[in-house]
Amino acid sequence: MPEGRARGKLIVVSSPSGGGKGTLIRRVLKIVPDVGYSVSFTTRAPRVGEVHGQHYFFVTHEEFKEMERAGEFLEWAVVHGNLYGTACSQVERELVEGRDILLEIDVQGADSVRELAPDAITIFILPPSFEILCARLTARGSEAPEQLALRLRNSRHEVEAYSRFEYVIINDDADHAAAELASIIYAERARRERRVEAAEMVLESFTQTAESSSNKF
Repeated sequence: MPEGRARGKLIVVSSPSGGGKGTLIRRVLKIVPDVGYSVSFTTRAPRVGEVHGQHYFFVTHEEFKEMERAGEFLEWAVVHGNLYGTACSQVERELVEGRDILLEIDVQGADSVRELAPDAITIFILPPSFEILCARLTARGSEAPEQLALRLRNSRHEVEAYSRFEYVIINDDADHAAAELASIIYAERARRERRVEAAEMVLESFTQTAESSSNKF
């Protein structure tokens, strides 16, 4: 642990498919310092423009299951027929360095992380309405019709999960929603229990100054 820095926190960000969590996370990574991002592993095929190792680690079903058997995942789940998982090693590396780390995961993964790390910060991104979610997914044009239909069918169950999260952001405006996400991170960093060491250093300076001042009189 770097001197003077508290251990980082897990920040779980979930939403239904098309809810905009990826867009908001990318914006936050540009404006909030000392925040890492956990790149998930998945067995689904890359979408147009997605880069291996940047958006996801794209692996085969066999490679994924081998990692799962080896205990390399903090959490993993089957989502819309594909496997998704978060690697333990990357998360632990960021936390030990005192950096908060964002996990962009589905509601199943969030439930798993919540059990393993009860102190994780959980944030749910809600679309303004089903109609807007449908329009976003359709405009994305990255899924075959049957996959699009599956994601829309699953969206009601995913949206209902909002009540299990500590924070809820309604993503009706990307700039405003990203600002809310950044504000949550800053607010969590200002919690007393995360500032104890820094506060004690400030207190020590008062003690030293008081002792020095008293010797002058």
